[in-house]
Amino acid sequence: MNHPTIDEVDPAWRVFVGIAQLLTMDGPGPTADDTLGLISDAAIVTDGAGTIRWLGPRTAMADIQGLDAAPVIDLGGVIALPALVDPHTHLVFAGDRAADFAARCAGATYAEIAAAGGGLVTTVTATRAASAETLVGLAKARLDALAREGVLTVEIKSGYGLTISDELKQLAVIQLLRELVPQRLVATLLLHKVPPELADTPETWFEAVCDELLPRARPLAEFVDIFVDVGAYTPEAAAPLMARASALGFKLKAHTEQLTASGFGAAMAELGATSLEHLEHASEAVLDAMAAHGTVAVLLPGASVFLGDDARPPVRAMRARGIPMALGTDLNPGSSATSNPWLIATLACTQYGLSPAEALIGLTRNAASAIGQGDRAGRLAVGRRADFVTSRVPTWLHLTYGLGHHPVYEVYLAGQPLPQLGLDLAFS
Repeated sequence: MNHPTIDEVDPAWRVFVGIAQLLTMDGPGPTADDTLGLISDAAIVTDGAGTIRWLGPRTAMADIQGLDAAPVIDLGGVIALPALVDPHTHLVFAGDRAADFAARCAGATYAEIAAAGGGLVTTVTATRAASAETLVGLAKARLDALAREGVLTVEIKSGYGLTISDELKQLAVIQLLRELVPQRLVATLLLHKVPPELADTPETWFEAVCDELLPRARPLAEFVDIFVDVGAYTPEAAAPLMARASALGFKLKAHTEQLTASGFGAAMAELGATSLEHLEHASEAVLDAMAAHGTVAVLLPGASVFLGDDARPPVRAMRARGIPMALGTDLNPGSSATSNPWLIATLACTQYGLSPAEALIGLTRNAASAIGQGDRAGRLAVGRRADFVTSRVPTWLHLTYGLGHHPVYEVYLAGQPLPQLGLDLAFS
């Protein structure tokens, strides 16, 4: 291991000790437990810019010359791991869907609720009516709640506008949020559904997407996502739209195989999609294509549980093929009203069959890969920014051993603790 020399060390450096267990998520694999990169009685050395200059067993610091000049911060025997990454949220919205939730509890299906005028159209109506300023305030509260849970990288989708101007408004809100929150934000244009007012002439919308929405969104969004399933886009309609997005330089995602087995995920993997989302009904052909093209599976157990859907993604088959499995909150008002990634991790273990190690990798390393941030987030290593969270749970296994608990003690951004943020998440 290369160590800094005395000439490189200055008083702006910091030495973090008192780390009972450090999960770097930078281990060699091939198993999930090996990938955790577990170091017991660990230390982290950061420079004045908050970049990691060394990490390893505390006892190995004796070999590093010149650290006497750097202050030592004793974290008190914590568990530490990289700051979390949420690779799938819809957190720019107005209004709520509490009435939909009550209807589902009374036995109504998602389709029945939509037919009665609820569902997505409720959120679309409220989001269209809200000003950009209002949306910024609502979204910031949700991002603050994610930050308190240790999430410092967040993907945010549009998709609640369903007009060119309203989709661009949502993306502009994401740009404004970058100046207000500590997180790194990744913007995604979501082609959610055909606007209800164009249901009888969908070709009009497809043409507008290709000729106007996609080109105008290019400076505002890194990804384009599309929802292909019953009640949303068909594979036939989606294919040319995503080809156009790819030609314009967008990275690609797709909500697919969630409610039905469309098979569209295979085409998206072959087109170079960074990730596919949901995947409860993914076929062998879809999984084979994902494995062949390195596509990340973004699993969203909050949606399955909140909607009462019994279908589960084929996790064993994904594991057997070496498909990276990421986890997201799917934070949205209709199908996953939560900002707690730790709850998602626990549900991934109890409902989807992930191991605790796989779940934690899914919140960090694999989640970063799912949104093109694998070189910046999700792992702790020399040369990376010191974004990490600490917990006072007894061992790392206890991070997923809790149903909706909040195990984070402190959140560090570039080696500096964030101020405490509120846990409240307003959906209205």
